[in-house]
Amino acid sequence: MWGLNKLYLLMEKQHNRGQDGAGVAAVKMSVEPGYPFLHRIRSTATQAIADVFRQIGEEVNELEKFNPDIKKYPGLMKGHLKFMGELLLGHLRYGTQGKNNVEFCHPFIKRHTIPARNLALAGNFNLVNTDELFALVNIDPGEFQKQSDLAAMMEVIYHFLVNEDEAHPEQTNIKSILKKALPLFDGGFHVGGVTGNGVGFVFRDAHGIRPSYYYYNDEVAVAASERAAIRTAFNVGENEVRELMPGQAMIVNQDGEIEIAQILEPKERKACSFERIYFSRGSDEKIYNERKALGYHLSKQVLEAIDFDLKNTIFSFIPNTAEVAFYGLIKGCEDYLNKIKVERISSWSIVDPEKLYEMINRKIRMEKIAIKDVKMRTFITEDAGRSEMVQHVYDITYGTVRKGIDTLVVIDDSIVRGTTLKESIIRMLARLEPKKIIIVSSSPQIRYPDCYGIDMSKMGEFIAFNAAVELMREKGKLNCLKELLEKCKELQRNNQLHTENVVQHVYKSFTTEQISAKIAELITSKEIRIPVEVIFQSIETLHQSCPNNLGDWYFTGNYPTPGGNRVVNRAFINYMEGKNIRGY
Repeated sequence: MWGLNKLYLLMEKQHNRGQDGAGVAAVKMSVEPGYPFLHRIRSTATQAIADVFRQIGEEVNELEKFNPDIKKYPGLMKGHLKFMGELLLGHLRYGTQGKNNVEFCHPFIKRHTIPARNLALAGNFNLVNTDELFALVNIDPGEFQKQSDLAAMMEVIYHFLVNEDEAHPEQTNIKSILKKALPLFDGGFHVGGVTGNGVGFVFRDAHGIRPSYYYYNDEVAVAASERAAIRTAFNVGENEVRELMPGQAMIVNQDGEIEIAQILEPKERKACSFERIYFSRGSDEKIYNERKALGYHLSKQVLEAIDFDLKNTIFSFIPNTAEVAFYGLIKGCEDYLNKIKVERISSWSIVDPEKLYEMINRKIRMEKIAIKDVKMRTFITEDAGRSEMVQHVYDITYGTVRKGIDTLVVIDDSIVRGTTLKESIIRMLARLEPKKIIIVSSSPQIRYPDCYGIDMSKMGEFIAFNAAVELMREKGKLNCLKELLEKCKELQRNNQLHTENVVQHVYKSFTTEQISAKIAELITSKEIRIPVEVIFQSIETLHQSCPNNLGDWYFTGNYPTPGGNRVVNRAFINYMEGKNIRGY
């Protein structure tokens, strides 16, 4: 019961990682032959975690109804309850591939009459070579399998698991299995697994793209995607939770012996910076400080954009993930203001108390301008009606802005498509009639697909790419796109699509500032007369803010694996051919 409660806590504390579904698998050790030892439950209910644990809880309550003292006999409970096991595996689905039905929820399982040949897997990842993986193990995937990275990974690991059990039936050597399987996977991954005979393991890709943390003591071994979740669930210090380093695996055998093994040769660390900017929860102290640093580094650009006129500027943020970066932005502006105060006061030959009081009390003006309403359900099916409803996802605080005098500076964590900005946020802010609206992004311009777990896969959905295409159109350079398409097609014919990122050439003719200015145009509806400016984080300040997470391929196009180049080039071909499909 203690283990199930901890698993529930871990899953709730990582709810941010997926709202599309949830699943739990449990393995019971030392079960008499003929009795089931591997169980799984999955749900795509609106509150999937609560639904899963409600069902598990109902089974416990039912048992207690007829056996009130059953909790005094854990051995008996284990015999009666499906999820009363020594190994527990939980997962939250963030749908990147496949449909949002329960079949796509992790964990996936493979069953066999021999315990060692039972396998459950769940992970945070995307692979870009699933077709090759199915071919390697001579499997012709069905419609369901084709849409699932985990199905491909499962078949490969299971293939080596069966081979290993045939060769060494007395002891499953997970390290040997992983050393054969992991080099075949192209992608970013953090995956957990359990076998039917009681081995638990977690492994991470060689570049450390996806985050991975673990903790163990004499009683428990645990791994999760976020450090803060483990710290909260087990009430332990930051230094007690360790990072599973790139290419490593944590393996826990049937006796509870733990090994941290180097499975893959570690490559250049390319941990995903988007995790730090947006995806991970900000309750981890390192992530919290990094998000503040992202905001702080933007303050110089913002001060220049408002011509250092803090008296007539109001700062705010788009709820909820940009809030921490907002504190950093304010801190940067306060540091500037305090410097000015010291300089001004130092220059006075005679100190006027009234003037001094006014100077000391000068503050950065902050307001909660944007309010995110509960998720609004669109009952109207007509496009016009839906657009009208989208505008009201956010609301504003009226009476905060002096019309035509105040500039509004609003920080968001990232701008991907720009749709919410155009359809909702800028229209809403414009109602306050400020002198100018400045939208600040705590991340750089998102220019390229991500194929390693945070799903951004179609070129036409990126506002930065659309801005570059628009600039090409204005300069009569659209032929360049056709030339790049031909280059991609040639690489595809020669099976060389993975060798370079052709799409980087789209951006080479333009400065970051030119693209930012065009983005500002694209996200401003024609009827809005208030000037709109967009400011993005630079790559340099991103790396200064998040020094251990230098993975930046969605901003720079520098993919850590060859599969990334193949994905971006495919996505470009799809865009040019008008195909609205994913690049992998």
